Amino acid sequence: MPDADNPTARPYASLSIEEVEANVQRNLARRESRERVSAVVYPVGVVLAVFVLWEAGTRAFGIPTFLLPPPSIIAVSMTANAPLLLVHGWVTTVEIMLGFLLSIVVGIPLALAIFLSPPFARSILPLLVSSQAMPKVAVAPLLLVWFGFGLLPKVLIAFLIAFFPVVINTAVGLASIEPEKIDLARSMGFGPVATFFKIRLPNALPAIFGGLKISITLAVVGAVVGEFVGGDAGLGYLLMVANGSMDTALLFAGLVALTVLGVVLFLLIEITERLAVPRHIISGNPAARESM
Repeated sequence: MPDADNPTARPYASLSIEEVEANVQRNLARRESRERVSAVVYPVGVVLAVFVLWEAGTRAFGIPTFLLPPPSIIAVSMTANAPLLLVHGWVTTVEIMLGFLLSIVVGIPLALAIFLSPPFARSILPLLVSSQAMPKVAVAPLLLVWFGFGLLPKVLIAFLIAFFPVVINTAVGLASIEPEKIDLARSMGFGPVATFFKIRLPNALPAIFGGLKISITLAVVGAVVGEFVGGDAGLGYLLMVANGSMDTALLFAGLVALTVLGVVLFLLIEITERLAVPRHIISGNPAARESM
């Protein structure tokens, strides 16, 4: 017989509205908990499987260490060179963050101008698209001639690579709003400024954060490109040194450090998105949709 004290064991017809809602919330919480666990366990399991196969394959086939070191040797190299990786990683992080912040400072106002002024959009968009067709590696030596071998050229290269997604996603997000929402805001007496900050900007935030997440990963690429061309510090410079000395284990250690750095910065943007746009995150949750 069903347990009378356990609402989940009783038929729904005999439950009160409060008990049904509590039941739904419990089921939703369990589903979300399983999804969070699977979102961590699955990729970690795949990475561990790849490492195991990598380790076994290199040892079974006797692949020389200078061609492809096994993960165990890479881990030893990372441990032995941890201070070096931290010092150079900090330099690269500063370059990435400055280039990323510059892409926000320039990109979002530029996107706003594109949205507000169609003539300006028609004038500037072809130039923006053309600028993305130009290889940034070819521009890097010119920046070094103009600004020297310091921090500024690396920041500018990171900015040039990272700002385009911010501009495009912000402009698209500001424009992609249902006309009914604007009509409703006007019927409620909202002026243009109030409509922008209360209706249009919150609606555009998911697209803006999508552009920021793309931008932060591209900023990592830009900083490394700048260090390749004319750096004396940073993980990109460390990769060049390791490559020149044929230290393949250190080369892979630098690649792992760059990957971890990019993932951490991406996750920080995603956490910020969850704090700034909680409704968007909830509506995008499959468990939440299934429970509706």
